[in-house]
Amino acid sequence: MIAKAQTLASDMFFLDLEDAVAPSAKVEARQAVAGDLIEGDWGTRIRSVRVNAFGTPWCDDDVATVVQLAGSHLDTIMLPKCSSPDQVVWLDGALTELESRLGLDSGAIGVEVQIEDAKGLTYVDAISAASTRTQALHFGPGDFQASMGMPSVSLGQLNPDYPGDVLHHVYGRLLVSARAHDLQVLDGPYLTIKDLAGLSAAAKRVAAMGFDGKWVLHPDQIDVVNETFSPSQEQFDRAELILDAYDYYLSDAGGARGAAMLEGEMIDEASRAMALVVTARGRVAGMARTTTFTPPN
Repeated sequence: MIAKAQTLASDMFFLDLEDAVAPSAKVEARQAVAGDLIEGDWGTRIRSVRVNAFGTPWCDDDVATVVQLAGSHLDTIMLPKCSSPDQVVWLDGALTELESRLGLDSGAIGVEVQIEDAKGLTYVDAISAASTRTQALHFGPGDFQASMGMPSVSLGQLNPDYPGDVLHHVYGRLLVSARAHDLQVLDGPYLTIKDLAGLSAAAKRVAAMGFDGKWVLHPDQIDVVNETFSPSQEQFDRAELILDAYDYYLSDAGGARGAAMLEGEMIDEASRAMALVVTARGRVAGMARTTTFTPPN
């Protein structure tokens, strides 16, 4: 499984010391994870390890052992079930001490935070601001739904008894906090592996809101998620066209205008800002434009 993961078209992977490991195997798993980080060929993917939650008997040693054995092969530590900024401050301090002692570059190891309960959502702004190491917020829908007493045993599927998505407010809250603190924000997993249509629908809901990505649990889910969070060719071409046209109309040759018409649509600085979001995602996905802007005669 680990070897196959190194060949997949994902942007990030995390090796799990939390839910995927039984309590009796957690000490041994640290060594295995460090070995996989050192020996694996992970290319340009973000390399992360999800440690056990703060306050458990394993968290401190998870961080210390993984960083001591494989710190130079690690991009981020993922902290699950984060419900307080103090937990992020602790992790930042632990990483700072380890980097100094081991001769690693200061601040080289980033932090990714999972919000998985009501308290974590309540304090999400303080959590987002607690460390300059923090790179992303991740939503843990299963534990969150349990903490809220939501009567569901599925993840990512709409409840027919509710007129909308019961988690819409949560997604919006996470998104606003992430953007306010210049972080990425990612949705958690969709558990029904073979239901790719359901996965697509769940991914499209959060992608439409502005989320940066979504977890996958199986190789078959990767293409669906990658496609959902990348613009279509038509969207990418349109965004590139807007950028070129707006630059032209701002120039002296184009009349030095702050707003102009492009194919019947007004474009201005807000249009440019929105287009930059689309083109950035398309370029990360390796897209190339198929149209060019031609100034009017």
